Amino acid sequence: MSAEPTPPARLVHAVEQARAAAVEDATTDLGRASAESAVGEHLGAVVEDPGTLTHFFAATQGGYRGWRWSVTLAADEQGPITVCEVVLLPGADAVVAPAWVPWQERIRPGDLGVGDLLPAPADDERLVPGYLAVDDADLDVPIAIEVGLGRTKVLSRAGRDAAADRWTEGPHGPGADMARAAPGSCGTCGFFLSLAGSMRGAFGVCGNEYAPADGAVVAVGFGCGAHSDVVVEASSPVAVAELVYDDGVDLEPVASS
Repeated sequence: MSAEPTPPARLVHAVEQARAAAVEDATTDLGRASAESAVGEHLGAVVEDPGTLTHFFAATQGGYRGWRWSVTLAADEQGPITVCEVVLLPGADAVVAPAWVPWQERIRPGDLGVGDLLPAPADDERLVPGYLAVDDADLDVPIAIEVGLGRTKVLSRAGRDAAADRWTEGPHGPGADMARAAPGSCGTCGFFLSLAGSMRGAFGVCGNEYAPADGAVVAVGFGCGAHSDVVVEASSPVAVAELVYDDGVDLEPVASS
């Protein structure tokens, strides 16, 4: 194991020269008066190589908590001390901006607003090429729509699987609290409108304006209290007290007049 290089002693003792370099750098943005107080106490030094040493000073200006001034000095045994670099660096407890994430990776479901555009990536695995034209004039239109005729792209198997997983695990899936408490499932409800194609047996759209999922995709196993087969037993709107018979009271006969 090689020993840590030892810099010239005069680099180790050149704390004030390093501080002066940091103050000069801070003056450009803060002005001379503020720059003097922006460079705080000396925090230590790190050897870069035998002829290079970096001094660290606390950054005390507002908004830079935990940051430090880094001043790198270089010199040989005989030559003058040279300032190689002055820069502000974050420390272990510094407040820093989060790592930059591309916009297309930051967006989440529900973020799209009126007028916003969200192009699909060129390599989007959810989509595959469709068919642009129908060569057979006698081809049934519903069949043409199902296989994607007239569209440049259609959902791939991966896209359909992802949608199915999302809808199944979502608020209108069979595991939702409302579904577990429902008197029946959407698959047996008269308001259930089945999807076409490969999703037909598993999902549909609710067509009941009074249901919580009206207009939304629901799983066949979902359900709510607005099921078309719900029957409520009729009862009197007026509360009737139960009849009470008290046989423990002696009745005295009253003579008729």
